[in-house]
Amino acid sequence: MGFRSDGSLAWLAYLPGEAPSATTSMELAREELRQGLRQLRRAETVDVIADGQGQAYAISKTDTGYVINGGEPGVLYGAYALLSALSRGEQPPEGLREPHFPLRILNHWDNMDGTIERGYAGRSFFFKKNHLSFDPARIRQYARMLASVGINCISPNNVNVRPPMDGLLMQGNVSELKALADILRPFGIRLLVSIDFSMPSHHGLNTADPLNEEVAAWWARTTGEVYCAIPDLAGYLVKADSEYRPGPFTYGRTHAQGANMLARALKPHGGLLFWRCFVYNHKQDWRDTVTDRPKAAFEHYSPQDGQFDDNVVLQIKNGPLDFQVREPLSPLLFAMPRTRKALELQLAQEYTGQQIDLFYHGPQYEDIIEHLPLGNIQYIAAVSNLGDDSNWCGHDLAQASLYAYGRTAWEGACRAQEFAREWAQTTLPEASEEVTGMLMRSGAVYEQYAAPLGIGFLVRPNSHYGPSPEGYEFDLWGTYHRANQHEIGIDRSTNGSGYTAQYPQPLMGLYNNPDTCPEKLLLFFHRLPYDHPMADGRSLVQRVYDDHFEGALGAEDLLAQWKQLKNKIPEGTYERVLSRFERQAANAREWRDVINTYFYRKSGIGDARGRLIHP
Repeated sequence: MGFRSDGSLAWLAYLPGEAPSATTSMELAREELRQGLRQLRRAETVDVIADGQGQAYAISKTDTGYVINGGEPGVLYGAYALLSALSRGEQPPEGLREPHFPLRILNHWDNMDGTIERGYAGRSFFFKKNHLSFDPARIRQYARMLASVGINCISPNNVNVRPPMDGLLMQGNVSELKALADILRPFGIRLLVSIDFSMPSHHGLNTADPLNEEVAAWWARTTGEVYCAIPDLAGYLVKADSEYRPGPFTYGRTHAQGANMLARALKPHGGLLFWRCFVYNHKQDWRDTVTDRPKAAFEHYSPQDGQFDDNVVLQIKNGPLDFQVREPLSPLLFAMPRTRKALELQLAQEYTGQQIDLFYHGPQYEDIIEHLPLGNIQYIAAVSNLGDDSNWCGHDLAQASLYAYGRTAWEGACRAQEFAREWAQTTLPEASEEVTGMLMRSGAVYEQYAAPLGIGFLVRPNSHYGPSPEGYEFDLWGTYHRANQHEIGIDRSTNGSGYTAQYPQPLMGLYNNPDTCPEKLLLFFHRLPYDHPMADGRSLVQRVYDDHFEGALGAEDLLAQWKQLKNKIPEGTYERVLSRFERQAANAREWRDVINTYFYRKSGIGDARGRLIHP
């Protein structure tokens, strides 16, 4: 197959290097099949039969090949599923296949100047020099990659909308948005645009009060103009009243009032409003021991259940904090039965190694989905890990997380090992088993050296890379662990902050008691002394020491394993990933030494195994 050492083909080595230009999904499916079968040197014939609209497809075997039935873009998904299976030497999935979630969204955090907030793979391939400016061939290859795993909606711009991005919906920019939408459409991908809640006050009005009739009329007019150009726009994405972003609170209004005003502008066009629930008082005084940041989303939104219009979707992060290595599920995901909700996951590795350290998200997604009441969730989104690096993700192996997200979003279930193996077989086939194993170990290794028992935010402020155990301890963000010489952690039980009471039973009871609380979340939910006995008899502080020593060794082992694969990996890929593993090993050693020394200095308790901890 046509492997490229620069990583640009990702898992699509069964296709030629440049995605074809097409105006319909049907036309594109036929061309991709023609090129793919030739690339794979397969003699099968594949008939593509349109049977209406829709995302589902069915593959059936014939004497000479296969038949794909489906609507648009369903037939395209079927084409990629067939080609991917054949490239792995497997039988294509037969029978009806349809997605669990109707919209499977990728949220980019790209800025108009070409930078990417929390981006670790180069610059934006959508924006440059304060304009929407892109290479159509690059966008087609990007869209092909997403469509091949069933992702069907993107928001190209940052949720933190700042000038000049607030003008993206204005007349001068809509034609550029339309050009982007036109390229994405044959791949079954729709646009979702991040907006600034206060936009009317910057474009003709002196207010953005959601109950002001002129504001509502401004949004209705602006939205109508956008839909004239892009009739299949999925809608808007909003971050409001959080981290200095404007919102309804500015005008003394509720979030339901603010969201409904925007939703009513979208309603005539069939658009949805995705409203992020990342809202908390981030100007907390560290002396305040009553306020507990993880409680904020539930306390704010759950009383408003039933007050949101039916085209408002509350987009909720998987955990109650901020994409830490280990968090419990957000209690808001279990609540609000009369409100539409979307699960927001993380691909960009802000707190998980920034695509320098290897962290495959598949096992994390599997754990989240397995314990989530999926009937309560209607949509799914993830924060992108993509940039203009030739290999898309900076770290070639980080592509596996994007692949796993697409497969998870389609299936409504995550089979982390299966998805890792599929990615490895189509991307690094000569080393697929070894790479699959490394991917599956990677998250646990990182967690061992970076996140002791559910404690988060031990990172360097601003960059969020590398250890700083008190970097955020006296800051304004409510991210405290309050370690002293005796104990560490926040008591979030019903005897403490009461956070556990936000969960339904049996989760509330499980988390409320340190004897039943999962150990990997122990210090998220409880404040405990350093000599607290763990289930295996070790003390809490000894468990921390052991994890950090073992995590650093695990990072060195990943490096050693990769070196053994040199003759099985394309040279460019091998060298790029080698440099990442070398940096990860050094990073893990730093985490080990800083965190172990921190706990030793706090507790005065040495390592029971006599290993070196710097005093």
